Amino acid sequence: MSDGLLKLLLMDIAKQSQENLMRWAARASVTVALVLVGAKAIAWWLSSSAAMLGSLADSSLDLMASLVTLFAVRHALMPADDDHRFGHGKVEALAGLFQSAIMTGSAVFILLESSKLIMNPVMVSHSDLVMGVSVLAIILSLALVMFQSHVVRRTGSIAISGDHLHYKGDLLLNLAVVVAAYLSLQGMLWADGTFGVIIALYIIWSARAVALPAIDMLMDKEFSPDDRERIFNLVMGSPDVLGLHELRTRSAGRDQFIQMHIEVGAELPVRKAHFIADEVEATLGEEFPGADILIHIDPPSVRSDELTRKELG
Repeated sequence: MSDGLLKLLLMDIAKQSQENLMRWAARASVTVALVLVGAKAIAWWLSSSAAMLGSLADSSLDLMASLVTLFAVRHALMPADDDHRFGHGKVEALAGLFQSAIMTGSAVFILLESSKLIMNPVMVSHSDLVMGVSVLAIILSLALVMFQSHVVRRTGSIAISGDHLHYKGDLLLNLAVVVAAYLSLQGMLWADGTFGVIIALYIIWSARAVALPAIDMLMDKEFSPDDRERIFNLVMGSPDVLGLHELRTRSAGRDQFIQMHIEVGAELPVRKAHFIADEVEATLGEEFPGADILIHIDPPSVRSDELTRKELG
């Protein structure tokens, strides 16, 4: 087997492994959310704790978001078809916007309920149950966050990353519920409503953090300046490339797209110029595995140096 075929085989195996990780992360998220929603619903019903209500609402959002993530991951991993030539990766960004919207709506509800309790505080009943359920939530969320961190590092999935942010916040939110229940037990009745407000504000902040990268993806934001510089240096590192312009990059889920115009000697035959473009594409493919790379060949122009320098700003 040639080195090229072996490299393609290894890349395919790595891609399949990433896809399986994304599927398992989405399934694990739904399972944890179902357990926590059930446990917190019982604890809130018995205790009437505003902090627990906030935590329950957050877990309910996590469940909805996890279900959307599961759908998004399944859809995003579908191969490109006749109607979607660039694949289905942007469904991950749509899932992120949906997550952000429901998070914001829930946070407003929690904020209103908590404000009422600050003005008219009441004792939290069944404080031991509230704390016990929150400790369970912390343990399950910590295990899930560790797994999701691994998956995000391996795949870069924006849907899993958004879900990961929810559960990472849950670690702090559930800790806040434990503290609120304990302080209320000590007679500090203001703590329950106050922590409910803090939780609501945190959810709003998390919603913003989920929405921004999703919007960037939908708006076809360019790669980072560092990545664009890497591309520039790799292309111009070829002795046969005389210039580079019209460099455009974007992402759609895990899929990356890179296109550019390169300038080669005007006297070169088409076969040789095409071979140079293939070499450049192979070099970029090693640094950006799986990227869809499109290279247009141009002869040198009078503005070659100006256009090439422009690519780096």
